[in-house]
Amino acid sequence: MNPLQEDMENALTGSQSSHASLRDVHSINPTHLMARIESYEGREKKGISDVRRTFCLFVTFDLLFVTLLWIIELNVNGGIENTLEKEVVQYDYYSSYFDIFLLAVFRFKVLILAYAVCRLRHWWAIALTTAVTSAFLLAKVILSKLFSQGAFGYVLPIISFLLAWIETWFLDFKVLPQEAEEENRLLIVQDASERAALIPGGLSDGQFYSPPESEAGSEGNPEKKQDSKKPCCFKTYFNLFLY
Repeated sequence: MNPLQEDMENALTGSQSSHASLRDVHSINPTHLMARIESYEGREKKGISDVRRTFCLFVTFDLLFVTLLWIIELNVNGGIENTLEKEVVQYDYYSSYFDIFLLAVFRFKVLILAYAVCRLRHWWAIALTTAVTSAFLLAKVILSKLFSQGAFGYVLPIISFLLAWIETWFLDFKVLPQEAEEENRLLIVQDASERAALIPGGLSDGQFYSPPESEAGSEGNPEKKQDSKKPCCFKTYFNLFLY
């Protein structure tokens, strides 16, 4: 095939593909894009995502559940007033459950302040609370005499330990990745809307045209052009001779 024809075919193919891409971009529905942007902006205006709100509710449940278990333990061991005075006023590290309750209060305050009030998007706060909880509970289980005080000597430390690590898992594998994904989606939708706004409306197929094709071999062989004109010249000379 003639190299010139190949170049022309490549140019035509490129123009058709660019036409198709323009039509694809123009086919984006601006109304749909604006609706998605408004939905994402509405989530931002709420100030806290749904998954983060669930995390804060679980942190609150942690505090309430440990408090409930501690109150039950106070009632079991001789009444709330007497046991409360014994565990709080006459606090003993080796036999009191009051510090486990204070540990739950510590987790609640730090996590709510970091992830609900300050809306932190990092794991350092949950890492701090989990490390402090794990270290304190391990030391208390090893050094204290909780196991000699009945079932609560096992239940309260184990429940506190599990709740602290569940909070860590939930934040690290659910809250932070999902919020990062939603933020990326918002950026993609905004970028698509900006591109759609730059494309003029009303593009039609009539605005795209291709140059007329030349006859095969006409431009590549100029000698053939001259040969095709020679019979016309001889015919003119012959007519003049007759007249």
